[in-house]
Amino acid sequence: MAHSTVDLIAQVNHCLAQPKDLPANIRTVLEIVASELCAARSFVLLVHPETEKLSPIAANGLSVTEFRRLELKSDRSLLREIFENGEKSIIRRVGDEKTLDFLTCFDIDRSLISVPIALGGQKLGLLSVEFAYKKAANWEQEKKLLSLLGSMIAQSLRIEHAVRGERQKLIEENSHLKQELKEKYEFTHIIGNSNPMKHVYDQVTQVARSNAAVLLRGESGTGKEMIANAIHYNSLRSKRPLIKINCAALPETLIEAELFGHEKGAFTGADRFKKGRFELAAGGTLFLDEIGDLPLQTQIKLLRVLQEREFERLGGTETVKTNIRLITATNKNLEEAIAKGEFREDLYYRLNVFTIHLPPLRERKSDILLLAEHFLEKYEAEHDKRIRRISTPAIDMLVAYHFPGNVRELENAIERAVLVCDSNVIHGHHLPPTLQTAEISGTITDLSLAAAVEAFERGMIQDTLKSTSGNISKAAKTLDSTERILGYKIKKYGIDTMRFRR
Repeated sequence: MAHSTVDLIAQVNHCLAQPKDLPANIRTVLEIVASELCAARSFVLLVHPETEKLSPIAANGLSVTEFRRLELKSDRSLLREIFENGEKSIIRRVGDEKTLDFLTCFDIDRSLISVPIALGGQKLGLLSVEFAYKKAANWEQEKKLLSLLGSMIAQSLRIEHAVRGERQKLIEENSHLKQELKEKYEFTHIIGNSNPMKHVYDQVTQVARSNAAVLLRGESGTGKEMIANAIHYNSLRSKRPLIKINCAALPETLIEAELFGHEKGAFTGADRFKKGRFELAAGGTLFLDEIGDLPLQTQIKLLRVLQEREFERLGGTETVKTNIRLITATNKNLEEAIAKGEFREDLYYRLNVFTIHLPPLRERKSDILLLAEHFLEKYEAEHDKRIRRISTPAIDMLVAYHFPGNVRELENAIERAVLVCDSNVIHGHHLPPTLQTAEISGTITDLSLAAAVEAFERGMIQDTLKSTSGNISKAAKTLDSTERILGYKIKKYGIDTMRFRR
């Protein structure tokens, strides 16, 4: 046959390297084989990794009816036996083989060459090419060439399987991370069972699955961002992005570019096109923290986006449609800001569709111990410490403190305590100085030796009662004392043993 082997291999290699799906590339390869080798018909059979059934993935020269017959019968024909043997095979006259009657063409005799598609001893399939029959023809050259093409197809299959496996792995990881995020921000994972927090949970449940704009109000450190996360990941938009921006963290000259994006050359330094947060949040949720610090000029543009659901990028004329759910947060008194002319009243009413007030930590004292234990567990793992508990005097210090920084300040205090703790119990002196009053920490300037001993003794008795769940007998034994003496000390220091009983 007159053909250039080198040219054929180059064409096939170029074809298999194309970024199409592999069956389409293999079909093109079969077309090249038909053209260069004067092949009548050809097909590639691959074995299914689970069912192990041999079935065609590409063919050339077969009608739709012939291809369907090949799908139905190839696994029960001589082709299956050739595949199992893993050897090159020549069927000199297809019409003589009864199991291949679905390939028989009655107007002319054909010969079929089948070569294995294998990689590293693993049989993947067959490449079969049909030629016009020639008596005593020497097919060795065709067998060698087709074997080479079979190896090239096998390599492409290996690459395709690797890429598919990596893609599937990324999809699974992405799905797993999204599920982790959703679980992380479930309502049950928000710490606190005080009445003010229960009211917050009820409000979040009511609004989460709607598209209503939500305004989160509360002091700094009360957990507004966590509530925004909970609303998004429990909403109908949970599979779409949650994009966050802190309006107070960006200068006035950049805030518009961040929100709405910009075209190349829109301003000095804009050397490329950039999408804004509204575009990045398409179909999902946009969280604007510290909305009270948004410049008045930007407030006007934000109002238009909320009203018209469209905007233009900086330096651009194209109108961009937007579909987002907006959550905003602020620690400012917006009503006062409106009275001073610092915040637009019409924007306020657009944002204030559903307001959730987050209580400061001083109004949810019953949650302090729960939060402290949660942060203790978090940071002892993070810093590889083994801390069993927080001492009773330290707990009293935490509960007595007013926490102007709210939950964020409590978290920082517990992390510091974990870092400086040199035993398995966090004591009062491990907490930040701001929490240590003179009376509680025993640092009053005129403190006598007797008073210092009493403070130490009181703390020691409280810790032991906590360890024994308020059992005075066990506590006395632990302290190497008697019930009578311990009972006297408990009465002297006014310790309530009932608080330690579980």
